[in-house]
Amino acid sequence: MLRRWRTRIFLFLAVLGPGFITANVDNDPNGILTYSQAGAQFGYSLLWTIIPITLALIIVQEMCARMGVVTGKGLSDLIREEFGLRMTFLVMLLLVIVNFGNIIGEFAGIAGSLQLFHLSKYISVPVCAVLVWLLAVRGDYKSVEKVFLAASVFYIAYIITGVLSGPSWREAIVATVKLPQRGVWAQHDYVYMVIGVIGTTIAPWMQFYLQSSIVEKGVSIKKYAATRLDVIVGSIFTDVVAWFIIVACAATLWAHGMGSIAMPADAAEAMKPLAGQYAFLLFAFGLFNASFFAASVLPLSTAYTVCEGLGFESGVDKRFRQAPFFYWLYTLLIAGGAAVVLIPDFPLVQFSIFSQTLNGLLLPIVIVFMLLLINRRDLMGSHVNSRWFNAAAWITAVIVSALSVMYMVQLVRH
Repeated sequence: MLRRWRTRIFLFLAVLGPGFITANVDNDPNGILTYSQAGAQFGYSLLWTIIPITLALIIVQEMCARMGVVTGKGLSDLIREEFGLRMTFLVMLLLVIVNFGNIIGEFAGIAGSLQLFHLSKYISVPVCAVLVWLLAVRGDYKSVEKVFLAASVFYIAYIITGVLSGPSWREAIVATVKLPQRGVWAQHDYVYMVIGVIGTTIAPWMQFYLQSSIVEKGVSIKKYAATRLDVIVGSIFTDVVAWFIIVACAATLWAHGMGSIAMPADAAEAMKPLAGQYAFLLFAFGLFNASFFAASVLPLSTAYTVCEGLGFESGVDKRFRQAPFFYWLYTLLIAGGAAVVLIPDFPLVQFSIFSQTLNGLLLPIVIVFMLLLINRRDLMGSHVNSRWFNAAAWITAVIVSALSVMYMVQLVRH
């Protein structure tokens, strides 16, 4: 029995990576801002959203992982083969625009987090942009994945921040498993925040990146059980982090009547006199780690996806001359995102909101493509969705898509 468990643990560690990394990158500056605002504005009353968020994330990510293992192809590759080049080009164009907006948000997070330590963005952003670029250009898949896994572990900083903030644990736990009173649903801002918290959990780029990573890693069907565990563990860990971000801001900002946050760095700054120096340092460090991590993964994800969809060579294991389009697109996304953040008085908050609006527009399209593909027996064989999983997946798709559209409409109205 001991030998069997040891074998299982080694097998899990061998495939650990794509699912864990993809889920954690979702806690980028935009996600941190949303969770921080939820805690600061409404206290513990939005913690009930974390459980359905986690289930939805597991369902969608598991389908992507399964398609990658069974077909050996990325999602954009399958979309091109099954739905044609024209449709693929439109989806890729939308994805590049959406992801570029998100990349700007990641570099804004880098600038904001390091400004808390009195480092000018005109130094921090160019230096971090070069480091991000070198990570993929000078590395191979295994080394890049190790760096990403290490960055994922540092999200523990938010868990420690939540503990240091001294929350009401009983109130937090009850709010997690119990729906709020009916009266809150009459509040426009509360409904808007519920949509925001759930809607920011599953981003379009995540599905493309996860499937491409699994394909590049070469995970076989025999190892799929461990890969599925990777997805589940990653989804649970990232939402535990989200839970603690809400709790930390509820215990400090909301408890002291400070409910307005414009940027993620504002939460760390406001926390300093309320929860102490250590909580401030950990929250600020967590923001930098999340921003740098996402700024590394998002351009890489976009380059992978577009190259797959349009039939170009891609992969960090290839040299520049073997995959020039991949590396040039990766370079332009990083350079462009960093350059925009350096523009004086650029409306970063408004642009971040705009990018989230586009996310909401693209997500329903991607989820429908996924469900159409995974139920094709000629592609998936016996690994198509079961009847019950299909029901759960379609319900998840409808709810997530509806919330994303509602979130988009709300953002436009604001």
